[in-house]
Amino acid sequence: MNELPILERVRRRLAAGTSEPTPHTVAAALRAEHHVAGSGTVLALVDQLRSETRGAGLLDPLLTTPDVTDVLVNGPDEVYLDRGRGLEKTAVRFADEESVRRLAQRLAAQAGRRLDDASPWVDARLGDGTRLHAVLAPLARPGTLISLRVPARRSFSLAELRAAGSLTDETAEVLQRVVAARAAFVVTGGTGSGKTTLLAALLAEVDPAERLVIVEDATELRPDHPHVVGLEARPANVEGAGLVTVRDLVRQALRMRPDRLVVGEVRGAEVVDLLAALNTGHEGGCGTLHANSTVDVPARFEALGVAAGLPREAVHSQLASSLDLVIHLARGREGVRQVEQIAVLQRDRDGLVTCLPALSSGSGGVERGPGHERLELVLG
Repeated sequence: MNELPILERVRRRLAAGTSEPTPHTVAAALRAEHHVAGSGTVLALVDQLRSETRGAGLLDPLLTTPDVTDVLVNGPDEVYLDRGRGLEKTAVRFADEESVRRLAQRLAAQAGRRLDDASPWVDARLGDGTRLHAVLAPLARPGTLISLRVPARRSFSLAELRAAGSLTDETAEVLQRVVAARAAFVVTGGTGSGKTTLLAALLAEVDPAERLVIVEDATELRPDHPHVVGLEARPANVEGAGLVTVRDLVRQALRMRPDRLVVGEVRGAEVVDLLAALNTGHEGGCGTLHANSTVDVPARFEALGVAAGLPREAVHSQLASSLDLVIHLARGREGVRQVEQIAVLQRDRDGLVTCLPALSSGSGGVERGPGHERLELVLG
């Protein structure tokens, strides 16, 4: 045991005696280990041990960094954060792989989830809204992986997104018209492209007299609007019971008199109920969808719908009559998230839906595409 670092030896003694880390208990453990230490060392050990049992430990300062959106741990020696300018490697280091594993398991336990060799990954939401995903080694390399998605501390307005360079004057005006016209739309893009941020800004533009019902797998949307109610999915517990899916909640939301039905992220069988809802008079519905470009959106809906049991033709038929627009976001080389394209949907002679670019942002400004005339018709 004496070959172990003193921190680990003290940790084991406290665990064996089920003692909380205090100056008194840590000093006693040091004496039992025949280790001489000053008050400064004792207090440092207390702080270290307490950080391992509260909050996110060593990651807490990163999670409270201004503008941070993600904190990523790749084993004990690589910790990154993203605050809107791409990934930045931090100076945070864990003592060893076991320290990362303990943190991942403790965070999972805080969310009421199990994380061990029999169940080596977890996807959950912590009490403060932070989204946790973790995979234990040896499945993960170079060690246990922890991904923390930090919820937005505040919502941004369209004007603020315009000032940040995410929108041009023309795209900002068009998006305001999209909301006012009660057009149905999806915001698309890759991970971290700003889909949720833009959708929240658009929902803030909705008439205050309207009721927003938001369905999400994990609560992220916090629009600045006076009448918002939310439904959040729930995973099964360790016994396999209690599962509530997004699809279940979409059906419930339809009975809650929504003026606007919002699905935070369309990524499963809920696509069937969403398309059905948008075809039954629920105007202005919206959500987000992972897609590489507007051209890929019909194929994404097709894949999700067919997987949920809808025939291909039915997916395209409902898509053509329920969705009006696609707003696509991309992150530029300098890390700035920008509305790259606004596209309209069009049904071809063969019955399949395609996306036509209406407005595209480039180095030369905003360019109008073949779908611009149809966009003006949608927006009235």
